[in-house]
Amino acid sequence: MAREIKYLSFLIIIIVLVILIGRYYFSDSNIKNSFRSLNNIDNKINDHAKKIPIIESDTKDIIEYVEQTNSKKKKYNFWKLLDPNE
Repeated sequence: MAREIKYLSFLIIIIVLVILIGRYYFSDSNIKNSFRSLNNIDNKINDHAKKIPIIESDTKDIIEYVEQTNSKKKKYNFWKLLDPNE
């Protein structure tokens, strides 16, 4: 009997806590405060983004392409490499 009363009290406490947390989470004051906090974070990000210097790219024409003049190319055949008779 005491066990059932203990479990019932635990269940009632959990239900009350869930209801109180839900009421606070969905209250107008909490929604306003969270919106203000998100708005402040966006403003701070925009302010810092304006202060970031833009660095010019200095990597133009650093790769030099070389044309291959060697016209002799050895032809490889994969199946002939595996042939044990040769």
